Amino acid sequence: MTLTNQKAPDFTLPRDGGGDVTLSAIEGSVVLYFYPRDDTLGCTSQALAFTAAADDFAEAGATILGISKDSVAKHEKFRDKHSLGIALLSDEHADTCERYGVWVEKKMYGKTHMGIERSTFLIGADGLVVREWRKVKVDGYVDEVLEAVRAL
Repeated sequence: MTLTNQKAPDFTLPRDGGGDVTLSAIEGSVVLYFYPRDDTLGCTSQALAFTAAADDFAEAGATILGISKDSVAKHEKFRDKHSLGIALLSDEHADTCERYGVWVEKKMYGKTHMGIERSTFLIGADGLVVREWRKVKVDGYVDEVLEAVRAL
């Protein structure tokens, strides 16, 4: 499933710190990243990398949103523990994950289960998906996403 050059599926989800975020209400471009679980090694590295680059993304006109199935309360603990500076949205029922095609069958230790495929979508100010990264490897990819934002 590819969403590139298509209208990004809209959503309204609760976020850390309270309130809701609606994709279509955000001005400018959006870096929307889906990650499996709060406070795991890869997800923490990813969130820290986005937090470290948050000012650069803002300067380039992009809002960063992280989405997982974790609850808002769990997001807040994760945010506070690691001093994260990005919005974390809760998709507890995986509706948004499914619409973006990141709720997939995964295998771990020989067992199959459903989970979030680490993926990132760059959405332009016009609401179209400009680029997507699937099955993301965390090391160095935040710089690649930032370059893509700056190229808009």
